[in-house]
Amino acid sequence: MEILSFLADGVLLALLPINLFLIVIGVTVGLFIGAMPGLGSVNGVAILLPITFLVPPSSAIIFLAAIYYGAMYGGAISSVTLGIPGASTAVATTFDGRPLALKGRASLALVTAALASFVGGTVANIFFTLFAPLLASLALSFGPPEIFALMLLAFATFVGLGGDDIPKTVFSICFGLVLASVGFDTISGEPRLVLFDIPGFLRGIGFIVLAIGVYGIGEMLWTIEQTRGEITSMNPKMTVKGMVEDAREAARLGWRGTTIGSILGFFVGVLPAAGATPGSLMSYGVAKMMSRNPQDYGNGTPDGVAAPEAANNSASTGAMLPMLTLGIPGSPTTAILLGGMVIWGLTPGPRLFVDESEFVWGLIGSFYISNVAALVINLAFIPLFIWMLRMPFTILSPLIFVLSIVGGFAASHSMHDLWLIVIFGIGAFFMRKFDYPLAPAVLAIVLGPIAEPTLRQSLLLSSGDPTIFFTRPIAGPITVIAIVLILLPALKLFRRNRAVVHS
Repeated sequence: MEILSFLADGVLLALLPINLFLIVIGVTVGLFIGAMPGLGSVNGVAILLPITFLVPPSSAIIFLAAIYYGAMYGGAISSVTLGIPGASTAVATTFDGRPLALKGRASLALVTAALASFVGGTVANIFFTLFAPLLASLALSFGPPEIFALMLLAFATFVGLGGDDIPKTVFSICFGLVLASVGFDTISGEPRLVLFDIPGFLRGIGFIVLAIGVYGIGEMLWTIEQTRGEITSMNPKMTVKGMVEDAREAARLGWRGTTIGSILGFFVGVLPAAGATPGSLMSYGVAKMMSRNPQDYGNGTPDGVAAPEAANNSASTGAMLPMLTLGIPGSPTTAILLGGMVIWGLTPGPRLFVDESEFVWGLIGSFYISNVAALVINLAFIPLFIWMLRMPFTILSPLIFVLSIVGGFAASHSMHDLWLIVIFGIGAFFMRKFDYPLAPAVLAIVLGPIAEPTLRQSLLLSSGDPTIFFTRPIAGPITVIAIVLILLPALKLFRRNRAVVHS
């Protein structure tokens, strides 16, 4: 009951006129920041951090948290309407959101994303409120072996994303891991895979560069090639009655993905340095594995939109937990928020809940208000996003190209990255043409920078003994499950080939 009393006080603090105004502004700004390719919550929060010194610390972090929330919602917009992930957290939304838009069901995809995001955020808020100290201590028990086992499980869940052609899927994963290795070695500091000694490769290949190239330029080229320029516009329809029907369909077809994303996303988000991107990717893979119709994934199923969208909102709240309770940022965005708290004179850690109780519960209360505000504002803007799809493709395709280039340049201010975007776009086009799955390669470049250092740190801890992944109480079961999931497709292929031989 004491927790409910603290939460009620926090909600009342969040509903003060100045804080409510900042929540509405923050969510709206975040929505468009998330929708802009190349920006995302990290850049948005960093750019607007100086503005927060004009208001009290409690109002400042409520404003920045609202931007974070809005950006998590907004990432789905460009993923669905343009096929370009607004941020890395929304890349999995592209897998089914874009096919739904191409079928004229963009409204269903956007409504599903909004509702799943709301449910994911609400579930995470409840977990956060009830179990913050317990979950913080659990997160501390995750060392390098546990993190690597979790990444291995993530790889296992998307081995099946490439369909039945396992060799091509494995090649795609390995190709993504190679791209993730470009730059400086994280352990020794030595440069590696620096093609032709071009200095730009020393920075590595940013995920946003790959995502914009593959899903922006590559998707545009593929659409032009498939239609031979015959598409004029998608002409999606949008009415209030249609939105209500879409909401019902989203609830009926997307409940499984929403449930998986809400729970799994939060617990992945709680882990230090994991964040919303791995959570959304893992949730998509798990939802596909548990679906009765996994063949629908990638072709436009609401469940494939619901899982990553519920997960990235749930994970964004989860990432706040280690920041507040341990002083350890759970994602790049919360790292910026942590810096802001230090500047405001607040010390994140176990004592924060005692020494700055009003501040903490005001922030937690704002999570609930921001979640409702984001849902309402997102649904209100859906007609505007649908209107974008009515543009003729002759206008839309140059717009996609320009947004891809501008978004890529905004993220790094590097001409080297712009050339990479174009090269990756052309490469993705040819990979699709020869039936190589793109999703595993994209996901590998996200998880590779997390998996590689944790693998090497684990082996250093054990003096090179790989049994460390099986003997530790948390890492062991996760590793066994991951290996079983990896071997299942191979076993299925062996049985199929054996049946063909006998027939």
